[in-house]
Amino acid sequence: MNDRMVDTAVVLESSPSTRLNFFMQDCIEGMAQHLKPGQVDVVVTSPPYNLGIKYNSYDDSSSREEYLRWTKEWALKVRDVLSDRGSFFLNIGCKPSDPWVPFEVASTLRPVFRLQNVIHWIKSIAIEKRDVGNYPGILRDVAVGHYKPINSDRFLNDCHEYIFHFTKSGNVTLDRLAIGVPYQDKSNIGRWNSARQDLRCRGNTWFIPYETINNRDSERPHPATFPPRLPEMCIRLHGIDRCELVMDPFMGLGNTALACLALGKSFIGFEIDPEYFRVAVERAKREISGAGRLS
Repeated sequence: MNDRMVDTAVVLESSPSTRLNFFMQDCIEGMAQHLKPGQVDVVVTSPPYNLGIKYNSYDDSSSREEYLRWTKEWALKVRDVLSDRGSFFLNIGCKPSDPWVPFEVASTLRPVFRLQNVIHWIKSIAIEKRDVGNYPGILRDVAVGHYKPINSDRFLNDCHEYIFHFTKSGNVTLDRLAIGVPYQDKSNIGRWNSARQDLRCRGNTWFIPYETINNRDSERPHPATFPPRLPEMCIRLHGIDRCELVMDPFMGLGNTALACLALGKSFIGFEIDPEYFRVAVERAKREISGAGRLS
């Protein structure tokens, strides 16, 4: 592995074809400085939600008008660097008392991108045995996953977030079976022309739970981050063979970078907070070392 540090830039190479580029820099400035038009194949990111979350170095309490104006500004730059056949997966959530944020963001980006798919990231779900009957594998009531509980007599616990899949044309081919699931009813195999193997499209509801943690401050120091499994699924869905470079303009703790390491894809990410930046780089270094690729 080659490790080069220049001011606020770190480059890690886990193989001759897999390079991770980390920049401690505003993403709008960084995209303009480090990327060419159409260079990025897949973008997976989760920007601040403007919900008053306590980040280290970002004020998450600007006016909604200012927030949406800024959202369009960085999204226009994403469009510039995204390939014409690229995919932009935007994870965004809300809080029960302010549920409009995802919809307002999607509407703001309507003049910039085509909304090709809406995916629901399910973080926690409860399934009652009586609702599924003799469904294979469901033997009793099931409640799995994690969410932040709220104390309210008006709002429900928020157990999901949105992943908006934007493209430039709305006509980008996907590898749906790359994240496919087996048929529960095997009689479907061969019944339909499209069902020639024991694998079907997963659909637009993805159950991706957080790992259980004992100490949030040390194990998950960023207040709003997605698991590496989420960007990994997004990249696979776009198509591994059609992806060379992945970008996360709001890198946080570097989970998109970890997904790229697992898939052998190059990465570029931007983060303005020094502590999050440091953690992201250190996590990537540990992953490379742990995988036996450190030299």
